[in-house]
Order: sequence, then structure tokens, then C-alpha cells
Amino acid sequence: MAGVRFPELQSRPIEFLDFTSLTLDEFQQLVPAFEAAFHARMAAWRMDGKPRTTRRFTVYKNCPLPTSEDRLLFILVYLKTYALQVVHGRLFGMVQGKANQWIHVLLPALLAALRALGDAPARSLAALAQRLGVAEATAATVVTPLEEESAPVVAVPTATPAAPLLPMTAPSGASSAPKTRLNSKRVIAGRRKTTPSKMSCWSMPSSRSSF
Repeated sequence: MAGVRFPELQSRPIEFLDFTSLTLDEFQQLVPAFEAAFHARMAAWRMDGKPRTTRRFTVYKNCPLPTSEDRLLFILVYLKTYALQVVHGRLFGMVQGKANQWIHVLLPALLAALRALGDAPARSLAALAQRLGVAEATAATVVTPLEEESAPVVAVPTATPAAPLLPMTAPSGASSAPKTRLNSKRVIAGRRKTTPSKMSCWSMPSSRSSF
């Protein structure tokens, strides 16, 4: 099945930026490190996550991501949009199971490439200070803490008039109707008993006279 490919998308720079959050130049700078990290991983692991013990990884003929650019585009679009795997697979011309495999293979490769380039996100203030080559106190001035806005307190009225749509939108509670035990002998006996007044014309004995 056909899907998004790098050669087609690179001809539309604005759309490419929307898909990946990278310009074409930034994307191309990332490709070599990403491809090196990808092949390093595939030398030790198979696509299903098991250790590689026999033949080495090769790109087969019908591979949905045949080039390094296609593989990098695939994982960047996934991180940008974070769509359902079945949707992301359809976008790139593969089923959900294959999309899941590629995501688990390419995410570690992308992280390794970013680390090799020194572009991986800093997870602590000390790591940020080391990357910037400054003291932690100086690095702390770069980081702007996010002020948590307290949610406004809404007063709940003690008595609220019933809205017309309330019965339809409110969750249904447990039914108070008595439960019928279908395996009860009394129920079976009741089903076998026929009330003449409730019999339809189709259940009456056939008569010789016709209507």
C-alpha cells in the first residue's frame, strides 16, 4: 500500500516543517547520525526485539521504509503528531503491527543519534549546566519554571433545577428491576403454560372453515 515518502514531501518545505518540526537542512544534518545509530542497533537486534544471531539486517525489496530519510521521517512524524499506531501505519503504507515494530526500533536509534550530536534533551539541571559549560546556578537562570495556575474554585449550588437533557446525558445507575433467573424451574414452567386469552390467531388450532 502506498504511503508518505521523503522524496514527495521534501518538495513542499512548509508542509515538511509541519510534519516534522524540522527544516530540510536540519533534517539532513540529522540523517547520518541517525542512520549510523539505526544500523548499530540492527546489528545486535532483530525487528521483533530478539537478539540477532544469524544473518545481518538488510533492506528487503518491499520494505515500507527503504531509505534512511524515510525511516527518520517516519519516527519524526510519529513524535510530532503522536497518532494511533494504526493511523500512523496507514500514513506510511503499513499495517499496525509493522508500525509498532518500526516505532520500537527507530525511537532508540533517534535518541542515540541525538546523544551523539549533543542534542538530546537534558533531564536534570546538572546535565544542562554541563552541556552549557556553566555552573548550576547560572544554568538555573536559563530555566524558567512553569508556574502552576490554581484551578478556579467553582461553587456548586446545593439545589440545581433539573435540566431537560439531564436524564439523557447522566450515566445510568443500577437497575432496580428484579432480575429474572432464566434457569429457574418456575420460569421454565411459566413459559410452557399457555394462556388461551393471549393466544394469537396463528397459535389457534386450524379450522376447516376458511376466511
